[in-house]
Amino acid sequence: VDNDYIKRWNDFHFISGVLSSMPILRKQFNRILVVTNQQGIGKGLFTEHDLAEIHTKMQTEFLNSGCKIDKVYYCPALHAENSVYRKPNIGMALQAKKDFPEIDFSKSIMVGDSISDMEFGKNAGMKTAFINSIKTKNTQANIIDWVFPSLEDFTKSLE
Repeated sequence: VDNDYIKRWNDFHFISGVLSSMPILRKQFNRILVVTNQQGIGKGLFTEHDLAEIHTKMQTEFLNSGCKIDKVYYCPALHAENSVYRKPNIGMALQAKKDFPEIDFSKSIMVGDSISDMEFGKNAGMKTAFINSIKTKNTQANIIDWVFPSLEDFTKSLE
């Protein structure tokens, strides 16, 4: 939702190709984790209970498509709080490492559609894949390893 927040499940829509790509990615990677900033909670626009419902239903849809999401991490803090858990800081990555000690960030890929996703990945020592359907100059070459127009294209690059 441009300039707004997903506040309830009815607002949530999967981007085209995501559900079909995820089972392929599940076969390629030992763990699939979601990390998300959710400052709408900090702004009082929705609750952690609302977000939990969205995440539960999202994970069910992924399971129904053949992909288990190992865990979803979120940070409800406002940007101004500069929480260690808010991307691009790596608190959620460190929590994931605590929960799944076998994770090796140097062998991990952060796939995302924002510059803060790419900064998060680099800050944690990961490779980064930027999903960006708009042709842009890669002015962030120091934090972006690959650019793909869609998750489907990223997935195809792994096959």
